[in-house]
Amino acid sequence: MGDPNTIPSPNAETSTSTTPSTSSTAVPPPPPPPRLQFSLVQPSHKKKHKPIKVLRVFRSVFRSFPIVTPACRFPYFPSSFPDGNKISGGSRVTGTLFGCRRGRVTLSLQEDPKCLPMLVVELPVATNVLQKEIGGGMVRIALECEKRAEKDKTKLMEEPVWTMYFNGKNSGYVLKREAEEEDLSIMELLRPVSMGAGVLPGKTGVEGHDEELAYMRAHFQRVVGSKDSETLYMLSPNGDNGPELSIFFVRI
Repeated sequence: MGDPNTIPSPNAETSTSTTPSTSSTAVPPPPPPPRLQFSLVQPSHKKKHKPIKVLRVFRSVFRSFPIVTPACRFPYFPSSFPDGNKISGGSRVTGTLFGCRRGRVTLSLQEDPKCLPMLVVELPVATNVLQKEIGGGMVRIALECEKRAEKDKTKLMEEPVWTMYFNGKNSGYVLKREAEEEDLSIMELLRPVSMGAGVLPGKTGVEGHDEELAYMRAHFQRVVGSKDSETLYMLSPNGDNGPELSIFFVRI
């Protein structure tokens, strides 16, 4: 019988096994990607306004609505243009229409491609539908809202909610919103583009043509009729075919 007080040798094998600790070899999570730096500048007359919280909630609900086009009478606008399809007067702005092919179209207006947007609205019409209509002929979009009291100083382009008529049909509601980071990223990518149309890559990790972002950028002649009416006429690069797209802003 062995001595119970015998101390085992340090080299002796024991039944207890040890597992290496993984805490010292854990890989730290990657740092968050840096925020995109924008080089767009403020337009000359831009004043910063904080969005109203109620409109944010309404906008999130509005985006979940399906796109419908119930028939409706289209308000009258002149069908001819002065000087044989040439537009005179007003100022020139840059307009960009963009969106996923089956998603809603966003309209962004800038003083020029180097400026931050002075107006961003989401239109209740699918991008592929608008592309098809523009390819087939002249398109008219009317954004209509109610007149305000005479003492109200709200400018026409600062109206928060509009009713949209698309080629004679009531298409639903349009909401003015502040430019979001995704909007600014697109404007930054298109900064070198003055006029043109094309496709930008879709969201990271999302495949399929429907997630590609189509855009069309052009110069628009901005004609102010009164404090309650303004019109944007898309200028043709050739300058001799008249506007293919006209956007009317009107209070009635």
